[in-house]
Amino acid sequence: MKNPKFWLIFVVDALLIILAHYLAYAIRFETFLQGEVFRQFAGLLPLILGIKLPCFYLFGLYRGMWRYTSINDVVNVLLATLFSSALVVLVLLFSQRFLGFSRSVFLLDMVFTFGSIAGHRVLIRFLYLRRGSVYDVFTTGFRPEERRLLLIGAGDATDRILKELRDNNLLRYMAVGIVDDDPEKTGMRLHGVPVLGLIDDLQAHAQRVKAQEILISAMVIDKDRMRRLVTLCQQTRLPFKVLPTIGELLGGGISIRSMRDISYKDLLGREEVRLEQEKIGGYLTGKTVLITGAGGSIGSELCRQILRFAPGLIVLFDAGEENLYRVQMELRHEHENIATTAVLGKVQDMRLINAIFKRHQPTVVFHTAAYKHVPLVERNPWQAVDNNIVGTQLLMEAAIVYGVERFVLVSSDKAVRPTNVMGASKRVTELLMSAYNSHCWDGCVSSPWQRVLQNKGQRGAGKVPASHGTRFMGVRFGNVLGSSGSVLPLFKRQIERGGPVTVTHPEVTRYFMSAEEAAQLILQSGAMGEGGEIFILKMGEPVKIADMARELIRLTGREPDNDIAIRYIGLRAGEKLYEELITAGEGIVPTGHEKIMVLRGQQPHDCQQLRDQLEALQEQAKSLDSRGIKETLKSIVPEYVPDYSV
Repeated sequence: MKNPKFWLIFVVDALLIILAHYLAYAIRFETFLQGEVFRQFAGLLPLILGIKLPCFYLFGLYRGMWRYTSINDVVNVLLATLFSSALVVLVLLFSQRFLGFSRSVFLLDMVFTFGSIAGHRVLIRFLYLRRGSVYDVFTTGFRPEERRLLLIGAGDATDRILKELRDNNLLRYMAVGIVDDDPEKTGMRLHGVPVLGLIDDLQAHAQRVKAQEILISAMVIDKDRMRRLVTLCQQTRLPFKVLPTIGELLGGGISIRSMRDISYKDLLGREEVRLEQEKIGGYLTGKTVLITGAGGSIGSELCRQILRFAPGLIVLFDAGEENLYRVQMELRHEHENIATTAVLGKVQDMRLINAIFKRHQPTVVFHTAAYKHVPLVERNPWQAVDNNIVGTQLLMEAAIVYGVERFVLVSSDKAVRPTNVMGASKRVTELLMSAYNSHCWDGCVSSPWQRVLQNKGQRGAGKVPASHGTRFMGVRFGNVLGSSGSVLPLFKRQIERGGPVTVTHPEVTRYFMSAEEAAQLILQSGAMGEGGEIFILKMGEPVKIADMARELIRLTGREPDNDIAIRYIGLRAGEKLYEELITAGEGIVPTGHEKIMVLRGQQPHDCQQLRDQLEALQEQAKSLDSRGIKETLKSIVPEYVPDYSV
């Protein structure tokens, strides 16, 4: 053993064992040891040291880092002490039949040995934690200034935060108090930090302890309570932060280093998603998973969520070089144990699609790639046809040809009674999904894939097979906070510039959810689908965009209309005031999951007619025929209300 710390601890333990044995004799005989008693004590020392020290070594008492002593370490000391003491007694019993020895001496010896050895290690931890200021003065000349931190919530999260602050001298925070809604906790202490009083008196408590920063450490789900806490924090005029949401914490632990500024999604108050882990793992664990649009907000979050289920391979497919590189590097460096491969390309490139499916043989496909920006797509409808419709059709046909087990289509609430090309294109993909899941898919399959099937030897008697084993399902939900089509990034940039914040209409509303929640519900829907369903995610209450703008302004510490102006600019091309998740008469039914509904039993289109309409759309897209595209979309989706003025 070359480590000098080992020998130091070893020698100290030997001295403590001698001291414990001496005290046992001294207390038992109520005197300083002398004469026969001292000779008996001295004669036993070689036996006791020769048994206890090797036992301590075998129990691993010299392999720990005692600056991090835990309850497990103390339990280990107890077991080593009990075992070694019992061994000493057994040796004396068999060698000398325990004649002339006091039983109480060995009982006291065991107690004192445990207390001194365990206490020694706890003392090391205590001194290490408390030596910071002196140590820093001699090693660095100064100690980084600590910010006085006031915590909201006296629960489990605060307990973990305080432990981390206690154990890590490098953190620049010092907890000076806690506030909570429970009046019975007032006056109590958590790891030595006092519970000052109620949250409603936050401003007074912050002034009393001279707090410099506030952390909302309570796990707040209710949106009204979170808004209340934010308002109280703003009144103190101190910087304040929050711990991540449950979705963000999945796969990681609560840490003060993960605290962040309040964001709008904290004010949405979304409940924790209940995932059926076994069912999801059943179709993902060990499988090859293809994610289109993997660099986008939903696609990249799907990658992160899927990692928890140990897939065999994740194929990242995206047309955007920068986004694809970013998610590839994240997965490669942060999750080295999961195999990934990145493919740069477009979903409408059939040769590339065929090569991907032929090489990797994916078992599950999550199709998130699409053009989603309503005004841009409205003015360039041929791109919606090419990317949203043709690309989806090629992927679905590839899934059938190569025997994919599950194909999950990510749709949109804009597919419901669409008033824009983007929504109509997403509704067409839902109809394609229904057709390909039914018995008549062979009437829709495009000529290029028929040739692939023929080359694979699967066209018996000159016909495409009428059946297949791929389960198709769709997931329909509203806006995802922070996505490329979301209004949130635009508002943030406008606020940073000092305004004005531009809102289309005072009454415009939208449904919102976080990317983490959307990804989790997509995975859950994939586990529930039997084929042909459109799952509707419960989005909660719709949010007024004007109210969202005001909340965002307040989160920066400024007042809407006074510090930052709000300007209404009118609805953009293809937009409507209110979004819907279902069309009247669609007949949704609940599922076994409280946040997911399902739309079943849709009547598939006439497959030959749908195929002819899709071919017409492709020809119109090639000629950039905007009006013709909208007219054909109207023939496929009768509820679509096109805007021919754009």
